[in-house]
Amino acid sequence: MISRKNGNSRGFTLVELMIVVAIVGILAALAIFGVKKYVANSKTAEARNTLGRISADGASAYSKEIMAGTILADSGTVSGANNLCAASIAVPSTMASVQGKKYQSNTTFGQDYNTGTNSSGWTCLHFTMEGPQYYQYQYLNPSTTTFTAQAQGDINGDGTNFSLFTRTAVVRNNSIVLAPAITEVNPDE
Repeated sequence: MISRKNGNSRGFTLVELMIVVAIVGILAALAIFGVKKYVANSKTAEARNTLGRISADGASAYSKEIMAGTILADSGTVSGANNLCAASIAVPSTMASVQGKKYQSNTTFGQDYNTGTNSSGWTCLHFTMEGPQYYQYQYLNPSTTTFTAQAQGDINGDGTNFSLFTRTAVVRNNSIVLAPAITEVNPDE
């Protein structure tokens, strides 16, 4: 029996198959890059949101009036005092705790975000973070008229080129003025 070759039944050539494999490879490489960028951006969103909260808490703490708790004499007066909270400790205390991993803060009184007094630290700010975190956070108060909220991290865990996010504020005309944006250095590190 002689078989006849039908002119319409043709397979793929090697060149065509190689072109398809190359296209699939390029699309896969682009997808991997996009997913990595998406994951890094979602992690840096934590720092941006948390700095917004710390800044708002710092401004709110300044707005509350702190007066002496003594009894006034007849016809006496007392003026309210607006003060910035004094600096906080860094949470976690070392960068090694957030290098390429998450840190779970200690919620016990006197630990991590439960430190400070009515005029200093996290207690003054009324700030707490109970979920795991990728960054080390700190509230800095270099003078009586400025404060800085800071997040420092090492998302890729390489120990070099840490990412740094800062938001500053200044007291002007007896009110807090927050920087309109967060300053970012190496945000994807």
